[in-house]
Amino acid sequence: MTHLRVSRRVVPSVLLLAALVTGGCSPEEYVAPPPAERAEVADPAAAARTLTALQDALDDPDAAAALGADDASSSLLAAIAENATALRLSDVTFGYVTETGRTSDEDGWDGLVAMTWRFDGFDVASARAEIPVSFADGGRRIAGIGSDGGRLPLWLTGPAAVRRVPGAVVMATGGDVDRYAGWARTAVAQTRELLGGRAGLVVEIPDDTAALHRALDADRGSYDAIAAVTAPVDGSSAVGSPVHVFVNRAVYDDLDPVAGQVVMTHEAVHALTGATAARGVPLWLLEGFADHVALRGLDLPISRTAGQVIEKVRRDGLPKALPADTEFDPSTSHLGSVYEAAWQVTETLVERRGEQALVTFYRAVLDGTAWASALQRGFGWSEADLTTAWRRQLGVLVDMSE
Repeated sequence: MTHLRVSRRVVPSVLLLAALVTGGCSPEEYVAPPPAERAEVADPAAAARTLTALQDALDDPDAAAALGADDASSSLLAAIAENATALRLSDVTFGYVTETGRTSDEDGWDGLVAMTWRFDGFDVASARAEIPVSFADGGRRIAGIGSDGGRLPLWLTGPAAVRRVPGAVVMATGGDVDRYAGWARTAVAQTRELLGGRAGLVVEIPDDTAALHRALDADRGSYDAIAAVTAPVDGSSAVGSPVHVFVNRAVYDDLDPVAGQVVMTHEAVHALTGATAARGVPLWLLEGFADHVALRGLDLPISRTAGQVIEKVRRDGLPKALPADTEFDPSTSHLGSVYEAAWQVTETLVERRGEQALVTFYRAVLDGTAWASALQRGFGWSEADLTTAWRRQLGVLVDMSE
């Protein structure tokens, strides 16, 4: 991959953030946390009625706004209703779970609300999350959503711009959404050109890095250095859970148009091929294949597309083994060269048997075939054979660049 590579995909086997893909309960069960402080004013029945009213008002911003406790919360609820309509959300439910403590308002309290939602036409199943909600007026009004940290889906944060293009829907809070929609449209077209299929892409663009971390329920700083990440919307590793591309404006907006397209297409490959649910698939294949799709057809000098791995080989010599999963840790100091090295593994396979053989190999491994067996079947190579050929390929690149 090129030195432009600053994005990182979440996969269950190698965690950027354990909270995205693990938990003590299965996706079908829920164990409510104990309340931090019992609130004598808490009225679960009143809160449940208010949540039902909000659920029914998602096609009527004025009705949603009437459930707010003040001007700020009314504006937020109106924006949420507008977002739900623009995004064509379906299977939206709000269910009161438990109280979690008192608020400063004498008749208000904080509670936990189980929510579901699905991007109609894009998500196969609904996302599920427990979201903190502040209630007021004895539960008859909503004072805030997501006030005490934890996961906060982007469509619940405030006004969002939504753009629909062939094969994709793009949602952004703040800033220009149209150029991202253009990148998403091209990314879908490039992915479908090679892989076929009709799956659609959802791209979410928070206003800042803090909002990105809230959307993914991530520790502060986890995604500061990446441009985009493909991840389960609700952190679930269950088959069929919605997977979207999330953009980090702080990094992405500094990319030139070519780099922006490469990153978007790379992430689209992950999202549209179900890579986040892959088990037993080496990251060199997942990341290298995504870069193959993103870079195919681009007329770029090798100094740009493989400059970092070339420099590393010059400095440290040829690697002895294919890139290990541990090398893709985003905190590593040579991440760019690792992506470029993985990309060169896939290019070595293309050189051996052609692009369609690479696609067949990728699909077989994602479907559960052991990669060593698929390699032997598709290319007539063992892991040692592939490693030797890849090392030779890197040597050629170094010689070409001198």
